[in-house]
Amino acid sequence: MRVLIAGNWKMHGMSQALDEVRKVAAEADRVACELLLCPPATLLERAVGASAGRLAIGGQDCHWERSGAFTGDISAAMLADAGARAVILGHSERRQYHGESSAQVQAKAKAAQEAGLMTIVCVGESEAERRAGEERTVVGEQLVASLPPQSTPDNCVVAYEPVWAIGSGLTPTPAEIAAMHGFIREEVCRLLGSAARAMRILYGGSVKPANAAEILSLAEVGGALVGGASLKADEFLAIARAVRAKINLEGPIVR
Repeated sequence: MRVLIAGNWKMHGMSQALDEVRKVAAEADRVACELLLCPPATLLERAVGASAGRLAIGGQDCHWERSGAFTGDISAAMLADAGARAVILGHSERRQYHGESSAQVQAKAKAAQEAGLMTIVCVGESEAERRAGEERTVVGEQLVASLPPQSTPDNCVVAYEPVWAIGSGLTPTPAEIAAMHGFIREEVCRLLGSAARAMRILYGGSVKPANAAEILSLAEVGGALVGGASLKADEFLAIARAVRAKINLEGPIVR
């Protein structure tokens, strides 16, 4: 499977931001990786059109029910109907600001996979948990409770995002990233079987053009989940072009 570079626009982007989607789409065939942009829901369907089928567009969250009396929520089936091919779930900002539990993340991921969406399931520890040496315990518990048993390399990606690195400009050392990704690989294989050896594990947390090449060259790093740097096509594409050591990986991630 090819390296995946995914962009999470969070609560950013008006109509003019679609120009950035067009710029990325125009260069998508010139990078050695899969590209995915996840704009706010207000732009999702228009972003699908702007992408011209050259890159995948995804959502930032979904409900675990297909439909119902859930004011303000969006189901996985609705995302798929709008043209989304993936969805980010369990991001630390959802866990923190919306009180999402890992059990809810798993229910959402199950619904998204049943709707034909690729799920990007996020895990990561806080600064206090890292300082206390509890990062593996925290991430391990999140993986156990967040990943549906039916997860496969085709329908699921894990994103490791240390909470203290998101939007802070801080980044773990390469050794720390490699160690956590190695741990996550062991855990997903234990939970899902040997087929999970092919499941991509993305790194997220202050990924930018200046550090992308070093991060992407690490063992078990199968791509990046990019925040602020994904809002500008030039920066997002610079990260995608940093893919070097993984270009021998084959097969589409998002279908």
